[in-house]
Amino acid sequence: MSTRPAGTHPPIYGLMAEFSEPNELISAIRHARAGGYRRMDAYTPYPIEEVAHELGVHGNHLPKLVLAGGIIGLCAGYALQYWTSVIDYPLNVGGRPLNSILSFIPITFETTVLTAALFAVFGMLALNGLPMPYHPVFNVPRFALASRDRFFLCIEATDPMFDRELTRRFLERLVPRSVAEVEH
Repeated sequence: MSTRPAGTHPPIYGLMAEFSEPNELISAIRHARAGGYRRMDAYTPYPIEEVAHELGVHGNHLPKLVLAGGIIGLCAGYALQYWTSVIDYPLNVGGRPLNSILSFIPITFETTVLTAALFAVFGMLALNGLPMPYHPVFNVPRFALASRDRFFLCIEATDPMFDRELTRRFLERLVPRSVAEVEH
């Protein structure tokens, strides 16, 4: 027995419109932003820079993460060598100073590159929310075409402007191939 009042719809993740061409999707995003919608996402079979621009996705924190990883790797590599050569096991070879910066360069360089690369990989995964074995848009049967030749715009139900019927009519006015409800 349902506890939902009669005449109400179950909660949904959003509404998704399917388009055949990238220009149709870009136009739909422009119209949706002009209509006041802000919580939406687009899905394409290949990267389209204009889609990200129209969605208002600006900035990327990955370069900052890679820089931080490089600095951490540089400091860690140098500190490890300094600790082993000067503090833990000082060994004077050929009269060189214990803190020989020039002999520390290769290892310091390698730890810098390795740590920056690890920060790049794991930072990219974290910033993209990966791995993501499940997302509500996977519930739309036609969404499988997003990896082939279709373009999708999903307006999320959390958008302040979202109203199930009004948003559906708005998306239908954009002349998509189809409009589907995205269930949780």
